[in-house]
Amino acid sequence: MIKTRISVVALALSFAAAAFCFGETKKTEPAASPAPAKTAKTAAPKKEAVKMANPHLGTWKLNEAKSKIPAGMGKNTTVTYTEQKDNIKVAVVGVDKDGKPTKSVWVGKFDGKAYPVKGNLPYNSVAYKVINERTNHITTLKDKKIIVWTGDITVSADGKSRTVTINGSSPDGKKFKGKAVYDKA
Repeated sequence: MIKTRISVVALALSFAAAAFCFGETKKTEPAASPAPAKTAKTAAPKKEAVKMANPHLGTWKLNEAKSKIPAGMGKNTTVTYTEQKDNIKVAVVGVDKDGKPTKSVWVGKFDGKAYPVKGNLPYNSVAYKVINERTNHITTLKDKKIIVWTGDITVSADGKSRTVTINGSSPDGKKFKGKAVYDKA
């Protein structure tokens, strides 16, 4: 049971959370002539898109050398965050403690409410809460009861890496901590 729990914790290290960070949009001043106006209109959306880009979005690969995953725990090797209309989809691929492939998918909002997760996990819903534009708090639940584990997911200032730290207790009451570091693919 504890080995399964540890495997799930590793899988969950990658579940991570993504936060919407909406930057302020700048209004472009009217141009003096039609040609510059057209240039300003085509340039402005690109700048706004960069400002509004969610730093969690994209594909992240586990950096095992920088991670501190407890012995006997599975690994989430790839985590992908994509937008789906008003939601975020978090798809995780990895291996359990025995090296068998694992997959899970979560779709929801980062509003602190629990949304279901699909996959073979000891929890069946996850709640993400935005702490700031680069950090989310994550809570895993089983049958709407807290808590399998909690943690924080932080994207570095340069956007090239993300760190997932978790805390929890095994079924036998032993506390655990883990850290997984991911590089942007």
